[in-house]
Amino acid sequence: MPWDRELSIARAAALRAGELALVHRARGLDPEVKSDGSPVTAADRECEQLLARLLDEAFPDDGILGEEGARKDSRSGRRWILDPIDGTRDFVRGNPVWATLIGLEAGGQPVAGVAHFPALGETYCAAAGHGAYRNDQPIRVSSIPTVEQAVLCVNGFDTLALQPFAPRLLGWARRFWAVRAMGGAFDAMLLASGRAEIWIEPRVKEWDLAAPKIILEESGARFFSLDGRNTIYGGNAVACTPALEPALREFLQINKSPNQ
Repeated sequence: MPWDRELSIARAAALRAGELALVHRARGLDPEVKSDGSPVTAADRECEQLLARLLDEAFPDDGILGEEGARKDSRSGRRWILDPIDGTRDFVRGNPVWATLIGLEAGGQPVAGVAHFPALGETYCAAAGHGAYRNDQPIRVSSIPTVEQAVLCVNGFDTLALQPFAPRLLGWARRFWAVRAMGGAFDAMLLASGRAEIWIEPRVKEWDLAAPKIILEESGARFFSLDGRNTIYGGNAVACTPALEPALREFLQINKSPNQ
């Protein structure tokens, strides 16, 4: 199928980067603080260098954009978007929900993606038009019809107060069957695999979203930014099951379709 080679190489690269990250974790970490206040480790940098090298060797005409500074202009119209360790705080503290994220962008949208969770032994993959998978098994979003039966995932509590919906969030969240905040990519994969129904992420970058977006959409989820656009460049993101899209849009006071 289309994207077979890309997915195969991206998945192999993610597995190798994950192994390298686990080696660093076992040896011990000495995190630094970046200019935005977030932590970074030698593992983040070395894993990104490994990913960039492997992808450049396989696809020399493609561009590269990585969180830790990898940059290469594209000659093909395609670009690999990398987050070597999504969830560095979890990585540093020994929580297992961090991930290696690799997304392939073409025509301004992600068309293939891999989200690999080395400490959990889980790998999610998807390609446009060909479904989403966890450890080679197909995944789909749930068909739960109401928020009273649904799981809500909310992240970024440090920035939620800046959102216009913040005063209404706790009251709305009380309606749900459960509320979780496990971490960006992990919560997105809970939604993609039918274990949650709504995901709200108030502050993210494109490397946080390139892989999750295509996996979510191929699993049947709806994905858009807080202003209703179908983009990974909005600085935030929400996703949900089709059944709960009206409830989410009503809460966020978004009426515009992401395709408008």
